[in-house]
Amino acid sequence: MAGHFKEALKPKGLNGSTGGSTGCSNHQDEWPPAPAHFSLEDPQVAGFHRPTRFEGDIGNLEVFGEIPKGINGTFYRVMPEPQFPSFTGNDVWFNGDGNISAFRISNGHVDFKQRYVRTEKFVREAKARRALLGKYRNRYTDLVDFKVRSTANTNIVFWNGKLLALKEDSPPYAMDPDTLETLGLYDFDGQLPCLTFTAHPKFDPVSREMVCFGYEAQGDATNDICYYTFDKDGKLGELVWLVSPICGMIHDFAVTENYVLFPIISLTCDLERLKNGGEHWQWDYSIPMYIGVLPRRQAKGSDVKWFRAPPGFAGHTANAFEEHGKIHLHMTYAPDNVFFWWPDKNGKGPRPGETESLLCKFEIDYRSDNLELGMPEYFIKEEETEFPRIDDRLAMARHSRIFVCVMDKTAGTDFPFILPRMGAGYPLFNGLASFDVDTKEYKKYFAGPRKFCQECVFVPRSPNALEGDGYLIALLNNYDEMCSEMVIMDTRTMAQIALIKLPVRLRAGLHGNWVDSSDIDGHPQAIPVAE
Repeated sequence: MAGHFKEALKPKGLNGSTGGSTGCSNHQDEWPPAPAHFSLEDPQVAGFHRPTRFEGDIGNLEVFGEIPKGINGTFYRVMPEPQFPSFTGNDVWFNGDGNISAFRISNGHVDFKQRYVRTEKFVREAKARRALLGKYRNRYTDLVDFKVRSTANTNIVFWNGKLLALKEDSPPYAMDPDTLETLGLYDFDGQLPCLTFTAHPKFDPVSREMVCFGYEAQGDATNDICYYTFDKDGKLGELVWLVSPICGMIHDFAVTENYVLFPIISLTCDLERLKNGGEHWQWDYSIPMYIGVLPRRQAKGSDVKWFRAPPGFAGHTANAFEEHGKIHLHMTYAPDNVFFWWPDKNGKGPRPGETESLLCKFEIDYRSDNLELGMPEYFIKEEETEFPRIDDRLAMARHSRIFVCVMDKTAGTDFPFILPRMGAGYPLFNGLASFDVDTKEYKKYFAGPRKFCQECVFVPRSPNALEGDGYLIALLNNYDEMCSEMVIMDTRTMAQIALIKLPVRLRAGLHGNWVDSSDIDGHPQAIPVAE
């Protein structure tokens, strides 16, 4: 998959038909007009969501408070930020180009660096000086033929000395972790077994494996899932092909010591709809939320069991582990379509704010012949929660603490002030919280009346610290000053200990990760599991 992309641009009509000859400059009349600017009327690119398209370095960011000397490493995160306005109109906000931020923290100082991922899309659109890629994950609406349509905008992880910028419909892009230079498409030295790679690979703190999968693994609208692993030396290990009961979105997954779990969101893809210029995803109220469970090692595709939960939106997973013969899956779950901009075939769907993701637990017995799961057990019912994180030293093992973004409607958020300024409806979380699944202790941090929070990352206080003892780092949207901030808080109290001010505004990000300078391979070592 590596190599040089074709220079020729093949103009296409919006129905996917190809022009009779190649050459961008000779066929501009076949294309829709290129928007000259981002529309201020489109909430996807207005207000706080208006792209800044910033690349550069800013040393010694302003620090209010004191950053503990024990925090030494880099917080990487990615946001979708379009280089050019879309020609399709009302383009979903996470169809933007991947822009990587790196916050390097050392000795109480923070240095900031930001670079776009030089995807095929980014490079070719820069040359053409306009958007060429069409609708979200619909190649039939593109103006040119792309070899790889990736926007590399969903997650950024560290692997074998490289950063991997991820988008779940394509292979990763590799980047230099120091300079953020794009190194090119990454196919694991020719070992990548399918066309797609998850945006949420899992890293085993004991074996040092990276556990991966791809859905729509043989192309758009296919039901194929490919499960695979890479060992600590980068060699392909497990490889299993599965057939999903539906072609649905599998954004995140979970791994235990002996099993892999694939929650399928009730958003489905249809090839004919794509060919007719429609959306990649459409909600389907008639199908359940499936959770596929596969033995982690030496399995066959026929070993998967497809458990069924009530129709709903499978959000992000916190972790999964095995206890007393059952699999415990901790995740967020909503009873309706969180992605309301992709309604069902009749246009039915919730309005913004009508459905909420809640932190919950599913218990699954792989040995059982009863595949009906019923409703999950909710940990927190009163407040919307999303983007759960744990202490990654306990990944795939029993954990107690979960850190989440939370919307506390009683905290005093100035919604009349924020809503006209925020643009696209994300994120809608005014704080961060720590929840202990054993003691039920629930501690919250409120960002302020005119601020919202993005996803957090956890930093252990020391390599041998107890579970969840350390710090949380997250970006804040400051709507009063229309700029971004980074907060650091102590997990013992969930109190802010430092606030770092940025002179630029960063759009809502999707995901990020912490790479500690003490981690030899970029990932933490396991700590003993509590009895």
